[in-house]
Amino acid sequence: MGESTKAATPVLANDIDLLSRIEDASLNASAAPQQRWIDGWLVRYNAGKARRSRSIHALAAGRFPLQHKMKLAAELFDAAGLPLVFRITPFSQPADLDEQLAALGFAVVDRTDVMVCTALPAAGLPWAVAGTVWEILNGAAYAQAVGALRGSSPAERDAHAQRLAQSPVPYQGFAVRHESDAQLLACGQMALESDMVGLYDVFTEPQARGQRLAHRLCERMLSLAANQGARISYLQVQGDNFSAQRVYQRLGFARAYGYHYRQRI
Repeated sequence: MGESTKAATPVLANDIDLLSRIEDASLNASAAPQQRWIDGWLVRYNAGKARRSRSIHALAAGRFPLQHKMKLAAELFDAAGLPLVFRITPFSQPADLDEQLAALGFAVVDRTDVMVCTALPAAGLPWAVAGTVWEILNGAAYAQAVGALRGSSPAERDAHAQRLAQSPVPYQGFAVRHESDAQLLACGQMALESDMVGLYDVFTEPQARGQRLAHRLCERMLSLAANQGARISYLQVQGDNFSAQRVYQRLGFARAYGYHYRQRI
């Protein structure tokens, strides 16, 4: 792929079938060993850094009052030493859950965009960035690598590694290193399910930014995924991370929908 911006994937807001598949795939890929169902809520309380693995996903309205379910969920979060957090998406139930939580004093945190690409690069693109090497990492090594770049605590790194090891959707992790001294410059991983591939935890070491490493890394992962049968890719990026959004737009991604979290501050 050249340096020019690739045409973004046309994603219609009313393409509910596609958006629902993407949401299902992202939930599968972020499954945590620490999770339970409570009356239509998928309650995840993994101690890792990713909020999607330590929050409540309200997938069905259920039968019981909101306050009753919150009490049951709070017991799990308290035992894990985590704050009570809800993930609010266009699929959350009931439809007015966001308004109910706002009235109870839950503030919005971490607005996130889900971006989608339906035109993946050609399969088999080589890694060809001068002065760097491409390395495959297993789940434990990846959790340590990205955790070191992000400044995650040892407990967060261990929880991340545990989630990757027990994920129902296998992850493939990759690192970009200096060829001369093996310094870690960037890393990213992908989770392939059927014909969908999710890109996760893409991170570039701050001093290595501006070299298009994230672009090349994602391009190579998408090419590998295409070689394994993927046709559609999705990712999640913070709503105010405009530099990352521009990287993904150049790869052909476009915003599909947004979500946010609600937490008592």
